[in-house]
Amino acid sequence: MDILIVGTGALATLFAARLGLAGCRVSMLGTWQAGVEAFNSHGARWLDRDNLEHSVPVRATSDPREVRGARVALVLVKAWQTERAARQLAECLAADGRAVTLQNGIGNREILARDLGPGRVALGVTTSGATLLGPGLVRPSGEGVLSLERNPALGPVENVLRSAGFQVESVPDAESLAWGKLVINAAINPLTALLRVPNGELLERPEARRLMADLAQEVAAVARAEGIRLPFENPVEIVEEVARKTAVNRSSMLQDALRGVPTEIDAICGAVTRHGEAAGVPTPLNALCWRLVCALQADKA
Repeated sequence: MDILIVGTGALATLFAARLGLAGCRVSMLGTWQAGVEAFNSHGARWLDRDNLEHSVPVRATSDPREVRGARVALVLVKAWQTERAARQLAECLAADGRAVTLQNGIGNREILARDLGPGRVALGVTTSGATLLGPGLVRPSGEGVLSLERNPALGPVENVLRSAGFQVESVPDAESLAWGKLVINAAINPLTALLRVPNGELLERPEARRLMADLAQEVAAVARAEGIRLPFENPVEIVEEVARKTAVNRSSMLQDALRGVPTEIDAICGAVTRHGEAAGVPTPLNALCWRLVCALQADKA
């Protein structure tokens, strides 16, 4: 299968490497020139548990015209880059093609659907982790579940992702999917960025663990107020389970904070705060984390 991956960061590199290893022809579309050059020169590279480097060839470009006719696109850019990704996909996605968003935060699907049409966009969630070590080079750091909204048209995509070793499940409720991931991201990511720790250390620090639980419960309360049924019964248990499974992973927000680049805090804790205000549900911890991570970004400016 030909796969287009929109993005050149940690998860984009991980997906490119695993899909390429499974025999897919992978193209990548991004704006990070160092990443584009690294992919074209050295392929998508990863380090195994023994610190040995492996690579598979991929094709990378910053010009959507070079990947016109894409039938399947996995969108793995940061939430604040979704507007740009939507414009690029409008130029290169085939008329019968589908874009599958595997991004953090909420609202990405709606942005993509505005430019591509709702029938050409599908929603997915991945809890797999990866640490970006350099342009085109990652260290996998925690195996998770990849959930896709139930859609017969996605059957071939599900199959190829399974062939690449991803644990894929099909779920019936797209909104539930997005908010389920939001619970996890809002509880883990800002704390790791602020404390400068990997995911698993949040479980080792009693106060951090309590904060993580309270953040998860705030998001769950907003979801209930909006009539959204989460894909799990206990938000605290699922957040702790993800933190445990990705214990050595540096969250994407921590990686962004350390690199001094914009984070996705506005689409995560910021989105929770805005939805909470609209629904009349207090979200003081999400609002505080939103402001604190924004202050980190301002400090780097």
